[in-house]
Amino acid sequence: MIRAVVFDVGECLVDETREYGTWADWLDVPRHTFAAVFGAVIAQGRDYRETFQEFRPGFDLYEEREKRAQAGKPEWFGEDDLYSDVRPALASLRRAGLWLGIAGNQTVRAGGLLRELFTGDVDLISTSAQWGVSKPDPEFFVRVAEAAPFEVNAILYVGDRLDNDIRPAVEAGMKTALVRRGPWGTIQQDAPDADRLPALRIDSLSELVKGIAKFNASAC
Repeated sequence: MIRAVVFDVGECLVDETREYGTWADWLDVPRHTFAAVFGAVIAQGRDYRETFQEFRPGFDLYEEREKRAQAGKPEWFGEDDLYSDVRPALASLRRAGLWLGIAGNQTVRAGGLLRELFTGDVDLISTSAQWGVSKPDPEFFVRVAEAAPFEVNAILYVGDRLDNDIRPAVEAGMKTALVRRGPWGTIQQDAPDADRLPALRIDSLSELVKGIAKFNASAC
């Protein structure tokens, strides 16, 4: 029975279109070209960070983030970058009595931005930078399970990626929901595991309340 819902961040809660557009600008690459190469890298099953190497070999994402911050262009996202279904879904899930969390591969700065946006809306906000471990490392999901006040099999992890979110969460003993949006959610939607692994497949977070209720009813 699902009693807790934990969300990934990028392309689950936050639309990263603007952020990746600013990276294209930083690299002095047309946004359309950057997006096309980004999609090709994902479709080839490569780490998305290799996109930057295609344009600038030796590119260090951490160092470049620092340079951007020093140039007055730090990593940033806000209310306007949230998908439109996020606020209504969180409110509906809260009314349904579910424990809620946010945990994803994010920087310390992003963790602060998430707290500004969601403190008071969820029970947990944490990041890979805070925990010192990143998805898909199994230890990340151990930390999620330790933070939730329920058994691991009562946690539903919601994400857009099979590789970083769904597979490792299932292997950790969690239920999962795969949301079809963003580059990964679109490119990976026809993979065999996209049907086999998730407890729920959704196009919108607004589908979660009914989907969880139906799943819980079938588990009784």
